[in-house]
Amino acid sequence: MRPVLPGDISAAARALLPVPSGARARLANLLVKEAAAADCYRKRFRKAHAQWGNGTLMSAAMMRPLAREPRLDDRDYLECQFLVFEALFKRGQSPVS
Repeated sequence: MRPVLPGDISAAARALLPVPSGARARLANLLVKEAAAADCYRKRFRKAHAQWGNGTLMSAAMMRPLAREPRLDDRDYLECQFLVFEALFKRGQSPVS
């Protein structure tokens, strides 16, 4: 997966918001896997993957409906951001480039 930037975290969290809370962790893990697979595809074929994007977490997230960006004191949004960070740590990705 390409380096993770603040916009990637925001986009991924916004992709999680419309999903029921019980399914959010699974989707966060899936987004990270899709971004990693898309990056491998991009390196091999020198183009973005049609379904998962260009290897960034943001492009994988943007393939799904995104909620409007809420305020940073929105508890659901904070939970979604936490789940994205957790998925990155599980995968061994540093959320800071």
